[in-house]
Amino acid sequence: QVHVVESGGGLVQPGGSLRLSCTASGNIFGINRMGWYRQTPGKQRELVVTITNVGGTNYEDSVQGRFTISRDNAKNTVYLQMNSLKPEDTAVYYCNANVFDPRPPYGMDYWGTGTLVTVSS
Repeated sequence: QVHVVESGGGLVQPGGSLRLSCTASGNIFGINRMGWYRQTPGKQRELVVTITNVGGTNYEDSVQGRFTISRDNAKNTVYLQMNSLKPEDTAVYYCNANVFDPRPPYGMDYWGTGTLVTVSS
């Protein structure tokens, strides 16, 4: 069993900053990739950014240059530093951990329950 827990959401004014954290725990032999996704009412969950176990990153275009993901492999934790926030960044942010599994496809996805980020004046 693997648990994924996010923290750090809240209310921030446009132009402000927030830092999200996410930790995976449980029966983990290794983590292939972790990342952040977000969802607003009536829309599909969308990618924000992912980071691999060797540090490769993939940012969604609208957050490139404003958001930064970092990872502490020893703690199975990722952080999302969000700067220059805009009202359109308002969403529930979900953390994903793709945990290594010895059986194909060699990775299982686990999700947190989400943390709400609201950007408003």
